[in-house]
Amino acid sequence: MSALVLALTAGAVVGLALGALGGGGSVLAVPALIYLLGFTPAAATTASLLIVAVTSASALYAHARAGHVRWRAGALFAGAGIPPAAAAGVAAGRLPQPVLTAAFAAVAALAALRMLRPGRAEARGTGAVRPGRAAGAGAALGALTGLLGVGGGFLVVPALVTVLAFGMRAATGTSLLVIAANSLASLATRGSTTAGLDWSVIAPFTGAAVLGAWDGKRLAARLSGPRLRHAFACVLLAVAAGMLVDVAVRR
Repeated sequence: MSALVLALTAGAVVGLALGALGGGGSVLAVPALIYLLGFTPAAATTASLLIVAVTSASALYAHARAGHVRWRAGALFAGAGIPPAAAAGVAAGRLPQPVLTAAFAAVAALAALRMLRPGRAEARGTGAVRPGRAAGAGAALGALTGLLGVGGGFLVVPALVTVLAFGMRAATGTSLLVIAANSLASLATRGSTTAGLDWSVIAPFTGAAVLGAWDGKRLAARLSGPRLRHAFACVLLAVAAGMLVDVAVRR
């Protein structure tokens, strides 16, 4: 299968996840770039940030039109994550590639388990708003974005529901604002690493992701949140297991 077809297919899946769930794009994009398209882990995380930033901005527009974005709360949450994202982006270039891959797999597995077993506040859709916890969660997610090249949406959505008591639709839409901000902040520290990227792969990947995100938005309106969340969690577990096996084999 040609690189173009693989890029278009993977991009469509990434966009579908972002549009439907408000996250998960990077968790799928990074393994696809590494294992299907031959990127190194460092290049894949940088390319993923670029792809996810563009795609999430496009999906954000669609969710904003539907009134599903909490702009003020989302901006505060994202603002707390921007400095850690920028700092971690610098540190990422100094870590061994197997460490980045293993850390990414571990985060994906934890996120999958969190999605399969939502907490009580998430199940009820209620919870107390605690600014300190919100800032702490935003900062932690920003650091993950910079270090691992993830937009953080697969963790932002549960955090917005449990910490800020958002409904699922509002959390999905607002998550895209946080993802875009964190991804752009991390990209700002990786300017030199974008020089060697294969734009002939990244461009069609991004285009397909943007189109897929709009389809994901329509899909989310038809299916229940728990069904989408559980299906995606299973995909995350499979991806995490595959990456951990690969790291073990390469040793």
